[in-house]
This record gives sequence, structure tokens and C-alpha cells, in this order.
Amino acid sequence: MRHLDFDYLQQLRHSHPAWTLLRAENAPMIIGFLQRTFIVPNLRSIAEQPLGAQLEDWLHHLRQELGEAAFPREAMAYLNEWADDRHRWLRKYYPAAGDEPHFDLTPAAEQALHWLSGLEQRQFIGAESRLKQVFDLLREIDQGSETDPETRIRDLERRRDAIDGEIAEIRAGRLDLMATTALRERFLQMTDTARALLADFRQVEQNFRHLDRELRERIATWEGSKGELLEEVFGDHDAIRDSDQGRSFHAFWEFLMSPARQEELTTLLERILSLEPVAELAPDPRLARIHYDWLSAGEVAQGTVARLSEQLRRYLDDQGWLENRRIMGILHNIERHALALRENAPLEEMMSLDEPAPRLELPMERPLFHPPIKPCIVAERLTSGNDQEIGAQALFDQHHVDKERLRARVRRALQTRDQVTLDELLAEEPLRQGLAELVAWLAIATEGHQGLLDEAHPQELTWHDDQGRWRRARLPRVIFTRQQVPSP
Repeated sequence: MRHLDFDYLQQLRHSHPAWTLLRAENAPMIIGFLQRTFIVPNLRSIAEQPLGAQLEDWLHHLRQELGEAAFPREAMAYLNEWADDRHRWLRKYYPAAGDEPHFDLTPAAEQALHWLSGLEQRQFIGAESRLKQVFDLLREIDQGSETDPETRIRDLERRRDAIDGEIAEIRAGRLDLMATTALRERFLQMTDTARALLADFRQVEQNFRHLDRELRERIATWEGSKGELLEEVFGDHDAIRDSDQGRSFHAFWEFLMSPARQEELTTLLERILSLEPVAELAPDPRLARIHYDWLSAGEVAQGTVARLSEQLRRYLDDQGWLENRRIMGILHNIERHALALRENAPLEEMMSLDEPAPRLELPMERPLFHPPIKPCIVAERLTSGNDQEIGAQALFDQHHVDKERLRARVRRALQTRDQVTLDELLAEEPLRQGLAELVAWLAIATEGHQGLLDEAHPQELTWHDDQGRWRRARLPRVIFTRQQVPSP
């Protein structure tokens, strides 16, 4: 542990994002929003538009209590400020497949939120389970470091005798059950540990991103040969892989990727959450799929490692490096200046671009000129209409189906399950606008990757039309999944 001297604490107070978040003027508003948006639902990242809408609702709620003058800025202005280099409470990035920016909570901000959560006085502290965990860890360390075969054999025999004695007690009808207090104590400890793993993944991903940035900087400013650069980069890669963090992460990933372990975790979570003492604690239903959240978080960290390999591949595939040495030199010079100005970026506008990329318009793609067709209207053939009035009710009988309302129904249904079918949604709330609404459901399912159409299992849907008659439609089975339905 580093010594907390005055100079180091003074530096942390002015530069560390967690400390600056606690010192912020609007800290209660910021921390409350980040807690309810990222920590409570265990979300890794949120797209810009839905996150801005949630923040706008949060600000509207606070203004109703504190007055309209409170928090006068727009939601997007707050989000962009929290994600800039000065604050670093959110990370703004563009995902690999998409052009809409996403926001993710930074490890420093999560540390501040976790510290504040620990300030509340806990009514129940599991001392017995923690003490037992200390003894189990010490015993595991001692057994794993024992080099004498005879000693290890004697220890295994003692454990075998204890297991045999427990089996005999159960066969004799004496079943020793865990007390309710001990059961709840261990469940709460498991919950804290499971949620802490998700926070650790953010820090691991941040470390990998830092390595990725260092690799990009090294390639941009490298003056030597490719062989020297690759030798240095691969040496750093091996050092990270062989470090304690690297070994622990890979061991965790291999353990979690085992199908047998995943099935065992699912079975254990279902059985534990169904116990009456645990159910009385009203646990978060998302705990039943916490291991899938671990998988998603681990995949993000693995994707960051994959980008490191992609950087090396692009560098090795640069076959025209010698021919374009002058151009590469100019680009490297620009990159060096950009890295030098990264911490002190100019505030005024440097230059403006009409478009971020050039547009290619081939001459053969342009349509040929077509002279306009002039209609020939014969006045003698026009007949004047009579004075009969035509009812305008048909103009008001048009049906408009609100797709956002339908998407909101899907998102509410997927909050408690991984997938939902269209017939299940219609069983909860039947069609209101008949065939037009059914067509809107199919449009939502077929837009991009928002739903699945199971052609092998068709289904029939029925509804009442405006005249009260039954209508029936036969269509493929429509399935919506949690990963495939985007926020508006």
C-alpha cells in the first residue's frame, strides 16, 4: 500500500476522477443518476439517445422539487462534460458495429459510488461467514503449498473420513441443516462478491485500453525498424499475460467458459433463490443471470485484447511502408504533435471540414436528362361537379400505429426474461388496431436485428375488427430477445 503523504494526497485531490466527483458542485445529482442508470441495472454501456432521455427525465424530476432554475443546462451538455478529459466520469466511445456513440461508467466513478454506498450503516454484518472464509483461504493456501506427499495424503484421508462420517449421519436420519441466519449471511456475501466482479471487469478493461493507447503511441512515434518494435511489443504482451492480473483473468475466463460450470451456476442460483429465507430478503431477480453479465463483461475485455492484435496485424501488413516513407513521415509528425497537444488542446476552432469523408460520384451513376411530360388537358372534356357535399369523415378514420409504444412493451417484457414471443405479448395486451398493428409488429421484428422469425414454427393470431368480427392471420413465429431490441 502506498504511503499517503501530503503531496500525493494533494495530487489525488486535484487529478483523480473519483475525488473530483465527490467534490463536484452537483455531486448528488450526478451520483444519483449514475447509480440508478448503470449500477442498479448492471448495465455496461448505454447509447447516447436513450441515456440523454433518461437524464432529461431525471433533471425534470429534480426541477419539480428544487425549482425550474435548478440544473439549467441540457442533458447532452452534462453528458459530454462528464465524459471529457477533465472529468472522466463517463467514457464516450463508438462501438465496432454502429455509428451512435455509447457511454460507459469509468472505474474511478464506480469506485466513488461504491465508497459512498459503504457509508450507510449496515443493519446486518456477516462476521461468522467472513471468519470462516479466512480460515478456508488459509487452509487452501497451506494445502496448495505443501510439498511433502505424505502430509498431503494424510490431509486428504482426514477429509475423506470426515465426508464418510457425514454420509453416515445422513443415512441414519440426522440431517444437519444450515441455520437461517447463516444462510442469509452467506447469500449476502455472495451477492456483494458477484457484483464486485462486474466492477473489477471495468478496471481490467481500463488497463487493457491503457495498453492499447500506449501501443498506438509507440507505433506513431517509432523511428527504428519493424523487428525492434515487434520484439518490444511482444515482450510487453508476454509480461502482461504472465502477470498476476493476466493469469487471474485468463483462469477466470477459462473457468467461466466451461459449459458444465455455466450449467452448474444456473442450477445453483435457481435453487438458492427459491429458498424461503433467501426469498424473504427480496433479492434482485437479475442475480439469476449474473454469470451471463460476467460473460458480457469478459467479452468486452477480450475485444480490447483483440484490438491490440489488430494493431499489430495492420502494422505488419503495411507493405508499402518504404514506398510511402515521406507520407508516413508527415503522418507521424502530425501524430506526434497531436499527442503533445492532447493534454492542452486549443479551445478555439482550428479548422472546419464540410464532410468527414469524401463522396465518390461516378459519371455513369448520374441519371440522364428526361424532358418533363406536359399533360394535354382538353377543356371540353372537363365536367363541372355538382354541389353535392362529400363527407370528410374518411380523412379522420386513418389509423396510425405508434411503434415506440410497441417497442416499449417489448423492453418492459425483456426486463425479467431473456426472450419473449409475439403471441405472449398479445396475450397480455391484444391488438388494438387490427391488421395495421400486426403489420407494425412484423416491421419491428424485421428492422435490422431487432427480432427473429421462426419459419419452421408458424402460428395463427386472431383478433376482433371494428365490426366485431373475428379475423385470423397465419405467420411465422416472432421472437424478441434481450440483446436484439434497441432503445429508442
